[in-house]
Amino acid sequence: MENAPTIITGTVGSDSHVIGTKILSRALKDAGFNVVALGIQVSPEEFIKVAQETKADAILMSSLYGMADLDLKGFNEKRKEAGLGNVLLYIGGLLGLGRSNFEDDEKKFKALGFDRVYPPEADLDAAIEDLRTDLKVKGRM
Repeated sequence: MENAPTIITGTVGSDSHVIGTKILSRALKDAGFNVVALGIQVSPEEFIKVAQETKADAILMSSLYGMADLDLKGFNEKRKEAGLGNVLLYIGGLLGLGRSNFEDDEKKFKALGFDRVYPPEADLDAAIEDLRTDLKVKGRM
């Protein structure tokens, strides 16, 4: 897996829901990616630091407690300042509080700089295909 794209995974902010990120990390490994699994309650700064250290190709975040937009305030700007503007950025989970509308959440997170936004019931195989496609477009696969 020396030439495999490096993908950072983790649950952002104060969220302690670990199952989704563990399943995602395993599926990515099985699909041939080099995965750096950060686990739960990962600060935005930690995602940036590890992405720099590993020369990551993508950061895939999970959040199920509905507060990711607060956790990620200013994240895209910090990511770009760190020289990571070309790193793909995905997020998935329950991204809004209460009975939020996924389409509204998707617009909000795309405005925050995310390339792809997924609902909690997203198909992992489809998400991995999206990742492969996006990496190919960027010439990283």
